[in-house]
Amino acid sequence: MRADGIFIAVEVSEQIAGDAELAAKLAEACPVDIFAVGDGGKVEIVQGNLDECVLCGLCLVAVNGNPPTLGLDVIKLYDEGAKLAV
Repeated sequence: MRADGIFIAVEVSEQIAGDAELAAKLAEACPVDIFAVGDGGKVEIVQGNLDECVLCGLCLVAVNGNPPTLGLDVIKLYDEGAKLAV
């Protein structure tokens, strides 16, 4: 699943999108409410909040942990598609 704003895009793998526990972690971690828990506990991207992203990386830490795994990307559209790293 992917949603594009003006400045950033968020891409969530299907594995993460369908995980209710990870959906709750994302919704809790994001200070600008880009993520919400949707129907059936699935990750929902709140389109209207995408460009409020402050590039804090808390979503990446919440989902990817340490060491990071694949599944969530914050893409900087203004920087030739560079991915946010933490």
